[in-house]
Amino acid sequence: MKLWYSPASPFVRKCLIVAHERDLTDRIEIMDANANVVDPDMRIVQSNPAGKIPTMVLDDGQVLFDSRVICAWLDTLHDGKKLMPRSGSKRFEVMTLEALGDAIMDAAVSNRYETALRPPEYQWKAWSDGQMGKVKASLDQLEKQWIRSLGRNPNMGSIAVAAALGYLDFRYPDLNWRRGRPKLTRWFKRFGERPSFMETEPK
Repeated sequence: MKLWYSPASPFVRKCLIVAHERDLTDRIEIMDANANVVDPDMRIVQSNPAGKIPTMVLDDGQVLFDSRVICAWLDTLHDGKKLMPRSGSKRFEVMTLEALGDAIMDAAVSNRYETALRPPEYQWKAWSDGQMGKVKASLDQLEKQWIRSLGRNPNMGSIAVAAALGYLDFRYPDLNWRRGRPKLTRWFKRFGERPSFMETEPK
C-alpha cells in the first residue's frame, strides 16, 4: 500500500496513528507529496481528482480517500479489537466522535490556509473567526459531553480527536485550548504518551 503523505497534515497523522496502533506500518509505503491547494501535486490528482492527502493506493491499484475511508480500511487488516465498533449504538457514538474530531481538523486547516497562504489583502477576518469559533465550540462539547466516549483505550473517534488536538498544538500554540478544559487536557496527556502518537508527531 502507498500513502500520499505530508507530515503536517492532521488527517495523515490520524491514518498513521491507526496504522501504528494495529502494527500495520511495515505494510505502508509513505509517498511524500506537495499538499499545496493552489498548486496540487499532479501525481495525487491522477488517483484522487481533488488532489488531497491522505490518498492511499492499494496493492491492486484501488484508490481510497479520505482519512475516514482509509482508517476504516486499515481497521479491516488486523485480527485485534476493532477501532470502530461493528454494530449497535456504540458504533454510531464512535462515528460521531470521529466526525467531531475531523470537523476540528477541517476548520483549523481551513483557517491555516486563510491566514498563512492567502495574501493579506484578501484575507477575511470574519470567515477566519468563524472557523476558529467552530474549533472552540467543538472543544467545549468534548469537555462537557464526550470524555467518557474518548475513554482510555483508543477508538476511531478518540484517534481523530487526538490528531486534531495535536494539530492545534502544532499550528496554533497561542490558542491555549487547554484553558477551562481540564478533563480534555488530562485525557490528551494520557493519549499523548502512546507510542503511536509520539512516533507520528510532525517535525
